[in-house]
Amino acid sequence: MADTTHGGQTRRDFLYIAAGGMGAVGVGAMAWPFVSQMNPSQDVLALSSTEVDLSTIDVGQSVKVFWRGKPVFIRHRTAAEIAEAEGVPMGDLPDPQADSDRVQRAEWLILVGVCTHLGCIPIGEQGDYGGWFCPCHGSHYDISGRIRRGPAPLNLEVPEYVFLDDNRVRIG
Repeated sequence: MADTTHGGQTRRDFLYIAAGGMGAVGVGAMAWPFVSQMNPSQDVLALSSTEVDLSTIDVGQSVKVFWRGKPVFIRHRTAAEIAEAEGVPMGDLPDPQADSDRVQRAEWLILVGVCTHLGCIPIGEQGDYGGWFCPCHGSHYDISGRIRRGPAPLNLEVPEYVFLDDNRVRIG
């Protein structure tokens, strides 16, 4: 009974627990660099979002910026364009979505500029609805980026974005 300590535990029990704990710490220390190297690099993280100065975009003008290698259309819409987009009956849309669900501020429309049919880049201020037109297969989008006619199954995608102040927006 010389190796028995209080509560019926032996020194050997303590050594097993201590050795197991040290082994677990050692395995964790060895695994950390392998797991850490799977994180995205700084240049990839820098591309994950982009900031745009909106003060240079006049009313009625569109600009194209790039985010994650994709074109993003930013349109400063006129009051007439906003009224037209809000006045479209939902029954006329193949992919119904209200204009108010697609914008955070009615005057600013921000869309990923990739056709939802086969990934072409639509041409702005073209087509039958004054929005975007994909000449590859004939998809027509309205001034809110909603599909109105053609083979595209969905509306143009709205990326995640946040207004930093009145003149700047961060996409991504």
